[in-house]
Amino acid sequence: MAFLGKLLKKGIKLRETLEQDYTSPLDLQKNELRKLLITAKDTYFGQYHYFKTILNGFKNQDEHLFYQYYKSNVPIYSYETINDEWWSKGRQGIKGVTWPGKVKYYALSSGTSSASSKYIPVTTDMIKSIRKTSVRQLLSISKYDLEPEFFEKGILMVGGSTDLKFNGRYFEGDLSGITTSQVPFWFQHFYKPGKKISAAPDWNQKLNEMVEKAASWDIGVVVGVPAWIQILIEKIIAHYQLDNIHDIWPNLKIFVHGGVSFKPYKKGFEKLLGKPLMYLETYLASEGFVAFQDDLAHESMKLVMNNGIFYEFVPFTSENFDEDGQVKADASTYKIDEVELDKEYALLMSTNAGAWRYLIGDVVKFTNLAETELIITGRTKHFLSLCGEHLSMDNMNRAMEMTAQQLNIDVKEFTVAGESHEGLFAHHWYVGTDQSIDESQLKSVLDHHLKELNDDYKVERSAALKDIFVTVVSPQQFYQWMKQNGKEGGQSKFPRVLKSERLESWQTLLENDVI
Repeated sequence: MAFLGKLLKKGIKLRETLEQDYTSPLDLQKNELRKLLITAKDTYFGQYHYFKTILNGFKNQDEHLFYQYYKSNVPIYSYETINDEWWSKGRQGIKGVTWPGKVKYYALSSGTSSASSKYIPVTTDMIKSIRKTSVRQLLSISKYDLEPEFFEKGILMVGGSTDLKFNGRYFEGDLSGITTSQVPFWFQHFYKPGKKISAAPDWNQKLNEMVEKAASWDIGVVVGVPAWIQILIEKIIAHYQLDNIHDIWPNLKIFVHGGVSFKPYKKGFEKLLGKPLMYLETYLASEGFVAFQDDLAHESMKLVMNNGIFYEFVPFTSENFDEDGQVKADASTYKIDEVELDKEYALLMSTNAGAWRYLIGDVVKFTNLAETELIITGRTKHFLSLCGEHLSMDNMNRAMEMTAQQLNIDVKEFTVAGESHEGLFAHHWYVGTDQSIDESQLKSVLDHHLKELNDDYKVERSAALKDIFVTVVSPQQFYQWMKQNGKEGGQSKFPRVLKSERLESWQTLLENDVI
């Protein structure tokens, strides 16, 4: 495999990468939507929403008319609306509902208020697109000072089980399990933990088997959600009585992470290392591979604009969203050439899996328009604004990172809930750490950093947001809650904001002191 390593070291560029480097974002996206509409014009969805008429907008000399046609004929869809009206019919075995052919896979994603799980369609075209973008990210690593031999090391991908459930009509499972089950033959030489371990449905069984095999692997890259990767590395270190993970994997140099901000985990994670790693963030949603970090000098990720996804951006403001994070029917939407720096936008996606103007729930902010780079700042429903404090996930992650640094503690998980207090409001933080810490000191430092980061929060702390409470709990209780809710391992994350029935089940677990 030395030949492959030399090719990757040279940074052989794919046609798609070159196209994105030298074509305007608007032209890329316009062409992407055109291809999506042409492919799906004869589906039930395409006929109902006049895709053939929309395609006429691409023939006009006005380069923006196509978007007006598209917005006029296709409404914004939430999961509830597109699932009830369209995707549910595909799960009944009907072909060509929102994308040609039969949908063979459905990715299970986080539940909504009206459903225990979301069923997101995953088509063959979408899987091919995810593969292409994954290779593009791998090629981006070639720009760094790495020896050719590094590109022949193992790549450990810790995801959901590849043993997908089949109900007679379709397979369902974690997106990482679906995509890993489709690993191309040329990648199998590098891929760890291998097909057998990946198929293990039980997370603890999978962990134990990876620990047993760890000594026989030469790992250069680890890919996964930070919390689960940290648990695995801790188990390996304990099992082999190591000082750090580099004692067993000396060639480990890169951690590719996604799904949740790495900032709160970084301090504790780096105590497990013998030497620094390169950290690369990915934005792989259940609806498609959106962006990836291709430059270590930038914390932001580059939006992928020519691989099966058309993006729209909804300013995340009270004019467009209600207090529960639901998008309004008359919300303003913009395409890629109309976005502005440092403004928060909720993301709409139209994809080659049959999502159309679909609100995926993420909120992003552009940091570099020339390079179309962005960061994820939160979720439309995972924020706290009980009284106008507008506390985003980005605020929460950054404040917890700063607090952990100042107090020299390792925070492995945390969440926050809103509650009534003295006729007004309060926030209740639950912080997972194995270290002994004075809760009143933790509260004071955390509150201070939140005020630094968010002016609205600072104002409301002297008004309607009367207090914050901090409860330190064992990290194991977070993992236990996820296990009880079927969210152990894979792409699963503990919600940053606890609301309604999730808060009730969390409080019940704590009251029963379940570990």
